[in-house]
Amino acid sequence: MATNDKQVIFSLVNVGKVYPPKKQVLREIYLGFYYGAKIGVLGLNGAGKSSLLRIIAGVDQNYTGEITRSKGYSIGLLEQEPQLDPNKTVREVVEEGKAELVALLKEYEDVSNQIGSADPDTMEKLLDKQAQLQEKIEAANGWELENQLDIAMDALRCPSADQKVGTLSGGEKRRVALCRLLIQEPDILLLDEPTNHLDAESVQWLEQHLRQYKGTVIAVTHDRYFLDNVAGWILELDRGHGIPFQGNYSAWLEQKKDRLEKEEKAESKRRKTLERELEWIRMSPKARQSKGKARLNRYEELVNQKQEQVAEDLEIYIPPGPRLGDVVVEAKGVSKAFGDKVLYENVNFSLPKGGIVGVIGPNGAGKTTLFKMIVGKEKPDAGTITIGETVKLGYVDQDRTLDGNQTVYEAISDGKETIKLGKVEVNARAYCARFNFSGTDQQKKVKELSGGERNRVHLARMLKEGANVILLDEPTNDLDVNTLRALEEGLENFAGCAVISSHDRWFLDRIATHILAFEGDSKVVWFEGNYSDYEADRKKRLGKEADRPHRIRYRKLTRD
Repeated sequence: MATNDKQVIFSLVNVGKVYPPKKQVLREIYLGFYYGAKIGVLGLNGAGKSSLLRIIAGVDQNYTGEITRSKGYSIGLLEQEPQLDPNKTVREVVEEGKAELVALLKEYEDVSNQIGSADPDTMEKLLDKQAQLQEKIEAANGWELENQLDIAMDALRCPSADQKVGTLSGGEKRRVALCRLLIQEPDILLLDEPTNHLDAESVQWLEQHLRQYKGTVIAVTHDRYFLDNVAGWILELDRGHGIPFQGNYSAWLEQKKDRLEKEEKAESKRRKTLERELEWIRMSPKARQSKGKARLNRYEELVNQKQEQVAEDLEIYIPPGPRLGDVVVEAKGVSKAFGDKVLYENVNFSLPKGGIVGVIGPNGAGKTTLFKMIVGKEKPDAGTITIGETVKLGYVDQDRTLDGNQTVYEAISDGKETIKLGKVEVNARAYCARFNFSGTDQQKKVKELSGGERNRVHLARMLKEGANVILLDEPTNDLDVNTLRALEEGLENFAGCAVISSHDRWFLDRIATHILAFEGDSKVVWFEGNYSDYEADRKKRLGKEADRPHRIRYRKLTRD
């Protein structure tokens, strides 16, 4: 259903949400939106963003306040852990988005098959039926469905169409569920972290699709380019309250800084962090490029700066390890295959001392495998990876177990009141809070944590170890915007080298000095510059083909 004017089609009045025993995540929410509005929802982890979407979708009826819906508007929700029928194939689940049209096409096919063997009386009835079905299919643009499904499944890099859903990973299920929802085209599209488990190319495709989407889009996301390019409104959830703002992320950040200054409630570190991100936003592309190059030349300055002062200015301070020598990490002619699939071949790069390398590419391209080769858990099939003698690696090892009976506070601080970050001592509880574990969350048992929370514990533990080369595998998936911003600042001021796998283009644009891109078809590109520089170069190389992502392809070791 569509409407041309900006009439409010959905409103929440004084809506609240309490979880037992008495945890109030939403309070006094007033929100109204019109058909076609594009709204980005921001807030700390645990601020109630997912709860708000579930209430709007009608999935959660246990709330206080009033909700008014205009009749005739359909609603679709992408949840963080979608429930899909494990016995169906990927194609069958995606087709659920257009179930009525799929049924019409199937009926049309059945009728057409019967016509050839029908007697004259039956044939006349079948031809009438076929004409009726054809009219309905054409009215729904049904002949284009096959092509639409193929484009969406390809662009979101969904698994093979005939693969059973029960065999898929969590990330693959989310991509299939997102594809089904986009094909469904509800009037109100609710997306809970839609960019998680998508690579940068797929996120760009999704952005373009949602910008042109006729209906309302409400998206919970920490992807700041997504918020900048799609959102016309920002709803910030802060201590239970909803604060609406008309504008995109960059405009919201400007007024957020002003609001914090007026409130005078924010600590100076948080305000300085906001101000520095605003400075970056205001830079020209050329100035941003120069900033990245300047970091490469500042290694000695970073090593020699007074660490106590650096720690005082930053929300997340990463202590430096030993001074790096000339050789950091070098790959020469590296190739790797699994079975008959060649992940990559003849990969060459040399990490600079002060470099921050963004590693990008679709899931399954071999990014994590590269990290494992650097830390010695995997070996290349050909070529060499050399680790410099002065290198002390820091790596969040997802296989390393945490003590489930420890609290978050104990796991991060080893039960001590202060944490030593190089030469700097900080309060342990304050350090935990920087990774969004505040108050009662610090007393949670590790065994009760979600996967994302466990990853934040690993990150907090690793960053205090004093490594001089740190490897971060998708750290941005589990961090809210505030923590992301603080991590960017910490990495910019880190006196060492960092290699970071991420699909967050804003993050990579702000801090990356180099990009290592897994482009598919077993090809890996080493590029000096940030993500936008790389993307401009890729479009120059590939032309129009660069705008449409495809499922990942591998070369084969042997010919058929």
